Amino acid sequence: MKNTPLLIAGGLSFSAALAHIAVIFGGPDWYRAFGAGEQLATMAAQGKAYPTIITLAIAAVLTTWALYALSGAKLIIRLPLLRSCLVLISAVYCTRGIYGFFLPFVIQTPHVQAMGLKFWFTSSSICLVIGLFYAAGLKQAWPEITLNKSRST
Repeated sequence: MKNTPLLIAGGLSFSAALAHIAVIFGGPDWYRAFGAGEQLATMAAQGKAYPTIITLAIAAVLTTWALYALSGAKLIIRLPLLRSCLVLISAVYCTRGIYGFFLPFVIQTPHVQAMGLKFWFTSSSICLVIGLFYAAGLKQAWPEITLNKSRST
């Protein structure tokens, strides 16, 4: 049976990774527009490597997560620790999605406040939706990715 939620989750994670790569090429204005904050945008404008390294690291993580979704959907080979990783990925996306709705109201640091409510609500909504796709796909795939099966396949 095709696992549509995990296919969608994988596509969304790949899209997020590509968006991060685009930010690198888009430069300081893109760092600002995507909510990375003025500090990273200024560093990018100065030609410092740090924003690029951080953004590439995020893109690499998102790409890895996309591959795990595709593995769980049986579109690619079974990756190590598939069940545990899908649980963790779902939890991270959903946690980020939920806490981001509250963070700007409980954390008053300049960095959090500078990003603005629009950033927090938009990014949190995106993360929560992706996390729910991972969770739905994980629920569908669960019987096929149990520990016993993972040892025998």
